[in-house]
This record gives sequence, C-alpha cells and structure tokens, in this order.
Amino acid sequence: MAYAPKDLSVLAYANGFTLWHYTTPDAAAQVSEIGYFNGAVDLLRIGDMILANAGPASQIEGAVVIVSGSDRKSLTVSVTSLTSPAPAPPVITGANDVGALYIPATGTR
Repeated sequence: MAYAPKDLSVLAYANGFTLWHYTTPDAAAQVSEIGYFNGAVDLLRIGDMILANAGPASQIEGAVVIVSGSDRKSLTVSVTSLTSPAPAPPVITGANDVGALYIPATGTR
C-alpha cells in the first residue's frame, strides 16, 4: 500500500513541533523509507515526529520516525527511524547458562 492521508492525525502541537500518529497495514520498514510520506509534504516539517502503528492487525509493529527533510519543490519527505530493532531474548542452551542469570543477594534487607 501507500501513504493514506486519512490515517495521519495530530496528537500534539507546540512551539512549531507536531507529534503525529499514523496507522497502516504497511510494514514498519516501509513507513521508515524516504518518500513514504511524500503525500504529506505540505503538513510535515523538519523535526516533527510520527508514531506509527504498522503492519497487519495480526502482526502490529511500532515505528517512530522524525522528519529529517521536507522539500516542497521536489515534493519529497525524508524520515529518520528512531526505532531500533528489538534485542533478541537470551537463549539458555545448558545448565551453565542458568548461572549467568543468578544474582546473589548482598548485604541485609
């Protein structure tokens, strides 16, 4: 899919900064691409942030992007993702790994 204007809404505005919310069935990686928000070039300003609920209903992903460029002549909006990939959970492969998770108590309670 592509950017849909009806799914972009203002959450807060102050001092020339706008915090937006966007919802889409598109993947978070797609929302974070340069040009995805070109249709909103007249609304978005450099420094604005967009909180996005992305992905199909069965696999919602979160994305946070900041508008890093907005060129009205070329109608291009650049965004920078502030969402880092989630760290992988620890994998316990044997009895020795369990000890790494043990934190002995020190002192008195």
